[in-house]
Amino acid sequence: MRSTRYVIPACAIVLALGSAPAPAQTYGYATLPPGTLNHTTASAVAKVLKERAGLNVLVQPAAGGNVIVPIVGRGEAEMGSANIMEPQEYYEDRGLKNLRILAASNVLRTAFFVRKDSPMRTIADLKGKRVSMGFSAMRSLDPVARAMLATAGLTESDIKPVLVPNVIRSADDFVAGNADMFFFAFGAAKIREVDVTVGGIRVLEIDDKGMPAARKVMPWGYLSNATPGPMFAGVEKPMKIYSFDNVIITHAGVPDDFVYKVLATMEQHKEDLVAVQPVLRDFTGAFAYKDYGGVPYHSGAIKYFKDKGLAPTKLE
Repeated sequence: MRSTRYVIPACAIVLALGSAPAPAQTYGYATLPPGTLNHTTASAVAKVLKERAGLNVLVQPAAGGNVIVPIVGRGEAEMGSANIMEPQEYYEDRGLKNLRILAASNVLRTAFFVRKDSPMRTIADLKGKRVSMGFSAMRSLDPVARAMLATAGLTESDIKPVLVPNVIRSADDFVAGNADMFFFAFGAAKIREVDVTVGGIRVLEIDDKGMPAARKVMPWGYLSNATPGPMFAGVEKPMKIYSFDNVIITHAGVPDDFVYKVLATMEQHKEDLVAVQPVLRDFTGAFAYKDYGGVPYHSGAIKYFKDKGLAPTKLE
C-alpha cells in the first residue's frame, strides 16, 4: 500500500493559498541620482509614506528631468520630482497630456555669485562680464539664467557668455578664473566649497522691478526672502533672491485615493519629512497648491485641497 503520510488534502492546499497575503503593491517614484537634492526629497517622501501610510514606494533614480518626466507622463512610475519648468515643457510642447501635478514640494532658491572682493553688487553690474550660460545638460536652467539677466534689462548680447553643461561646471569655471560669476541653488555643498576656495563670495542683488521682464522669459519664477546665515552663503544683508518651485508630478491614471493619501500623510507627518530632507520645511497644504497654469493638478489632489478649504495661490 502506498503511504499517505505526505499527502495533503486538496482542500487544505486551496485554503492555504486562499489565506496567503497578497504581495503589497509597489509604487514608483522617479527622481535624480543619489547625492542630489531631489533624490533626498524622494527618499524622505518614500520613507514617510511607507512607515506612516503603509504605501510601498520605491525610489527610482534617473539621469535627469528629460527621463523622469516622460516616465511619469507615460504612467511607468506613479510619482516623480522635477522643477516646475520641466513638466510644463513636456505637457505644453511635447504632448504628454496625462501629466499632472500632485503638489509643490519646496522652493529652489538661486543666485548669481561673484567674489566677495568684486566691485559688482547687482545683476546690472554683469554688463560686459563673463557670465555662465547654456547649461546644455540642464536645459531648464538656461531660461532661468536669462530671466535673471532680464531683471536688469540684460540679454546675452550685453554679456560675454561662457557656455557650460551644468551648474558644477559654472562653479568650477568661476574658481578657475574663466568666468566672473557662477550660478547655483542655495543649500548645495558646492557653494560652501567655492566660498572657501576663493576667499569669500557675494550674491548679486536682484531688482524686483525687473520681474515683469523676467516673467516674459520664464513665467514661473518669483522672489523669496533670504537673510545672512549658514543656509545663505554670500548673502550679506536681507534681500530678495530668484526662486522657483520643485514639484511632485504624477499621471492622470493614478487613483485619486492614492494621491489623496500621499498628500494627507505628507502634511500630517511633515516633521518626519524634514528630519530627512530639511528643504521640505517649505511644504504645507497651502504651499502645495499653486496656480501655475499649464499642467493641471491631479483630481485626487484637487479633492484633498478642496476638503482642506484651500484655493490655489498665485505666484508673486
